[in-house]
Amino acid sequence: MSRLPWSAPRALVLACALLCSGAFAAARPPAAGPPEPLGHAGRWIVDASGRVIVLHGVNMVNKFPPYDLASIGFDADDVAFLAREGVNAVRVGVIYAAVEPVPGQYDDAYLDSIAATVGLLADAGILSLLDFHQDAYSTVFSGEGLPDWATLTDGLPTTPLPTFPEIYGELPALQHAYDNFWANRPGPDGVGLQDRYAAAWAHVAARFRDTPGVVGYDLFNEPFPGSDWRECATADGCPELDASLLTPFFDRVLQAIRTADERHLVWYEPWVLFDAGAATHVGPLDDPRLGMSFHDYQPRDDYALPLANAERQTHRTGDALLMTEYGATESPAVILQILDAADRAMMSRIYWAYSNRAPFQVVAPAGSVASAPQQGLVLDPSQPLTGANVFEAKWDAFVRPYPQAVAGTPRRWSYEPKTRTFELAYATAPAGGGPPLPADLETEVVVPARHYPGCYQVAADGARVTSPAGAPLLRLVTEPGAAEVTVRVTPC
Repeated sequence: MSRLPWSAPRALVLACALLCSGAFAAARPPAAGPPEPLGHAGRWIVDASGRVIVLHGVNMVNKFPPYDLASIGFDADDVAFLAREGVNAVRVGVIYAAVEPVPGQYDDAYLDSIAATVGLLADAGILSLLDFHQDAYSTVFSGEGLPDWATLTDGLPTTPLPTFPEIYGELPALQHAYDNFWANRPGPDGVGLQDRYAAAWAHVAARFRDTPGVVGYDLFNEPFPGSDWRECATADGCPELDASLLTPFFDRVLQAIRTADERHLVWYEPWVLFDAGAATHVGPLDDPRLGMSFHDYQPRDDYALPLANAERQTHRTGDALLMTEYGATESPAVILQILDAADRAMMSRIYWAYSNRAPFQVVAPAGSVASAPQQGLVLDPSQPLTGANVFEAKWDAFVRPYPQAVAGTPRRWSYEPKTRTFELAYATAPAGGGPPLPADLETEVVVPARHYPGCYQVAADGARVTSPAGAPLLRLVTEPGAAEVTVRVTPC
């Protein structure tokens, strides 16, 4: 569950073609992900052909033993449902405690189960971002993430346990557990906690380096600064802690991963207070395949602020950007609001969450995040995806058209739900410069049947439509000599 509303004093309560309906309208076309490996051109994720790739996805994390997704019923039915709704990415939770239950011993059967889920998603054309997920550090604090053997509390009492997210600011034992992790204190076998963590990531990367459909590796979900967290609860964040703690940690893990896998993108995260508007100063890290994964839970409804801070980070470092959490809400209006902000920022985005259960009680200010089960788009993936098990009003807000692959550089896109009007403009020059893209390279726009159930109209200038009538994936090819393409999709 990873949506903390933070505030300063209580930072831790923190030409026109009519495309009529046909056989293509009921389902997505045959699954095919973008050519791999994925890389980046500045802030943009790009595929091997040079197209900009935009992700519109969901999180799926199992926070209870045995921590894999199959054991809670996330299976082929869920994958097919996501594909029908135009989802092209899932942030797949990987729990470090399950990866390395004993120091130096890895559970490859657990990773095999995660790989099976990644395979199901890839077969449906859905990409996976592997996320070492944690909330409240470990089960010692009724959270999940790191193993209990890696939880060093300096003998401080671990009870009574405050509710989440207040526990971060109110429980010194939890703060000291993070302090000891950032200090790379030796674990029970005498090896530094970060050294063990980095080695585990290298083991995971070796397992997945040749696996199709992997966006990359998200190194540590919502890192918390520990005892010095108040330094980070300001608009400018905490540059000193970024430099002394977070950047060296990410560098250590990055170097370990690169001994096993040089091809996949690696994603670092800022301190969790970034979620509510604090800036970050992580890096720069010396790697050509690097991105920042960030979250947006701005409690004052200024969802543009974390997005703007992310833009400032990529201007400073040149790293790719991916908003890997937002939402966690019962309100369709909130989903619409933040997706509008993400569209204005032309940002890839992954909703929290497809389905959610948590081992801790979530208590947040009124109007903020919902209770853990109510944060999801689906209540229980093990049950039929019908009736009260599916939050249809939230799906109506979450599902929208978007450009999942752009043969050029996006300039703007937007969606107006009331009129069901989608607009896209892009330059035909490749992101990051370089030689022109191949003339037959296709731009792909997801046009979901949920909002265009019969047929839709397309007005395109600078490109021609190549997809069949009524296709849920609108395909376009640039006209010779066009420097910019504009596309407008409206209902019939």
